[in-house]
Amino acid sequence: MVFDLGRVLVEWDPRHLYRMFIPHVLADEDAMERFLAEVCPPEWNEAQDRGRPFADGIAEALGRHPEHEGLIRAFYDRWGEMVPYQIDGTVEILGLLRDAGVPVYALSNWSMETFPIAQARFGFLDWFDGMVISGEVGFVKPEPEIYELLCVRFDLDPAATVFIDDAPRNVAAAEVLGFHALLFTDAPSIRLDLEALGLL
Repeated sequence: MVFDLGRVLVEWDPRHLYRMFIPHVLADEDAMERFLAEVCPPEWNEAQDRGRPFADGIAEALGRHPEHEGLIRAFYDRWGEMVPYQIDGTVEILGLLRDAGVPVYALSNWSMETFPIAQARFGFLDWFDGMVISGEVGFVKPEPEIYELLCVRFDLDPAATVFIDDAPRNVAAAEVLGFHALLFTDAPSIRLDLEALGLL
């Protein structure tokens, strides 16, 4: 079993942080969405997931939008507030699989500067038999190289491996490489999928 982490086992969304700036810095939800689309958009954050130092990413964003310095710096300085809780239902599934002797792995797009913050807070991140974190290896999902690295590092046969992710493009990439890939929407649905496969 291979699990994505963010939005599968751990809730992650920058909106948890940036809503705190409404109405004092950001006027409203529309202003927040514009900030997250134009100033610190997903592709900007993905560069950190790929290994770019946050200091460089912040400097780049400040060069484009110096008027948003406080908000830009908060993306790293208050990153922990974007990750408010674990997703209990999926953590329970992870525990059941581990207790049943199913090897469990993690494959996640995550900066190596912020991943230790999550590791310190969420003890279940120590349950995995192995993990590949994008910030460590320089590739991100859905690039095939990161899936291939996972298989080589842990001697996994994609045809005998179930992969769970919340992003359709990552699920599609895994399917192309031969994984049995499941799109995560919620823990009860994934539990039913795994029961159907005889894993729970």
